Amino acid sequence: MRPHLALFEGEDILEYIDIRTGTGRRTGRTVPRGTKLGEGEYFLAVAVVVRAGLRWFVTRRSPQKTAPLFWEFPGGGVQAGEDSADAILREIQEETGLDVSKAEGGLLFSYRRENIKEGDNYFVDVYRFTMDFTEADVTVQQEEVKGFEIAGPAEIEKYGKDGIFLHYDSIRQAFK
Repeated sequence: MRPHLALFEGEDILEYIDIRTGTGRRTGRTVPRGTKLGEGEYFLAVAVVVRAGLRWFVTRRSPQKTAPLFWEFPGGGVQAGEDSADAILREIQEETGLDVSKAEGGLLFSYRRENIKEGDNYFVDVYRFTMDFTEADVTVQQEEVKGFEIAGPAEIEKYGKDGIFLHYDSIRQAFK
């Protein structure tokens, strides 16, 4: 379960994120997740590519989330005070039940997105792990994930071309 902060009993629970500079450094300022960010302000997210044999683990987003029912690699926001490497282990465990802490692999690359108009600026650290697992090893978090597949590159490329795989153009280099 994610650590949250509630100021008063019965109040909505907030998750906080670190504000980062355009180079990815923490500014020392934290804000509630979902806060519109200004120019030069970013947050950090993580995504993972988990490989089983020659296939890849992908999840389908919950209907309640932004971009409902799109396919993606699992991951999420880095919480205030958390490092990228810790966040990816937590996010994957929470969303899928998979423990990648002993898997082969690690950080592949990072990319940056800017949407000044919407105040949605962020970096994404993309990890790749390789490990053996079966569908029976997966337990999805229902609020986050509608379903999953252990898909081949052709299936993922089709989702990307159909426009239903989030950030496909930014992450497709992870397949190389």
